[in-house]
Amino acid sequence: MENNKITPKKNVTISDIARQADVSKSTVSRVINGTTNVNPKKKEAVLAAMKAMNFEPNVFAQGLASGSSKTIGVLTQNIGSPIYDAISQGVLNRLTQSPYSPIFADGQWKPDVGHAAVETLLGRKIDGLIVLGSVLPRSELDRVNSILPTIVVGREIEGWDKQSLFIDNEQAGYDATKHLIDLGHRRIAHITGIKNHQDSVRRMSGYKRALSTANIEFDEELIIEGHFDGNSGVMAIQNLLNNGKSFSAIFASNDMMAYGAKLALFRRGLRVPEDISLIGFDDQAESAFVTPPLTTVRQPARELGQAAADALLKLIAGADYELPILPTQIVVRESTKTRH
Repeated sequence: MENNKITPKKNVTISDIARQADVSKSTVSRVINGTTNVNPKKKEAVLAAMKAMNFEPNVFAQGLASGSSKTIGVLTQNIGSPIYDAISQGVLNRLTQSPYSPIFADGQWKPDVGHAAVETLLGRKIDGLIVLGSVLPRSELDRVNSILPTIVVGREIEGWDKQSLFIDNEQAGYDATKHLIDLGHRRIAHITGIKNHQDSVRRMSGYKRALSTANIEFDEELIIEGHFDGNSGVMAIQNLLNNGKSFSAIFASNDMMAYGAKLALFRRGLRVPEDISLIGFDDQAESAFVTPPLTTVRQPARELGQAAADALLKLIAGADYELPILPTQIVVRESTKTRH
């Protein structure tokens, strides 16, 4: 009886390729590693042998041999967050045009978790690191930067002029509030992000400046702290309404909190924008499709990711680069209207 048992395919080695191409193992190694000083005919023979034997080089092993893993670490703060996912998409878009691949880790907005994530990435012998946001202390970032090239996105760090990429959150907060003031609103509530978070602090600073410029008195009781999630937007509006606070407009420090605020208003019989105008921040993809479509501050998230990855690749290569200044933009939709 014929034996139909399939024999597992033998792993092809460099020695096998060398015999097939009739060259030395060192020649095969130079071809695999992309070394230029290889005889063209021998290179052609090696490539033909690799193709014939379905040989695929082990990229990680190549990295160990060359001292480069061809991987980039990306430390985000909340996998699933629309804004950080958009930045990450920008990073991915740029890295697909390079020999490098990303490895993602989540810091969860916690210094200890972020530190552990960084150590895990360093253990993978990454060639560079992109940090999105982060609450890691400056000393920790300085330490990492002394070990390998590092770019921080969405956080301004003194002395990191060439390695931190961010938007002008203070001006963006001013522009968002001024949009509401220009529509005739004077009692403008503000739902902040996480307390002491750099983005939150600067967006509220812009909010205060817009009020001051328009000679509108700042009311501390119209400031409610949120946490950049939808539920905190719901809670903020419940807090304001339960305490009898009067307001005709809301500036939420991100779109997720604006969605929550809109839901809370709906539950209390208040309409957007007929009763309350609402503006968010980020311009998430969903903001154009909620009811009513949300007026918001567009920040160039994808472009931030692309610029960060491009800068890091050049930093690794020792090439010159400039970090771009990326502007924000008010996207006016149907959630804001003139107050009569």
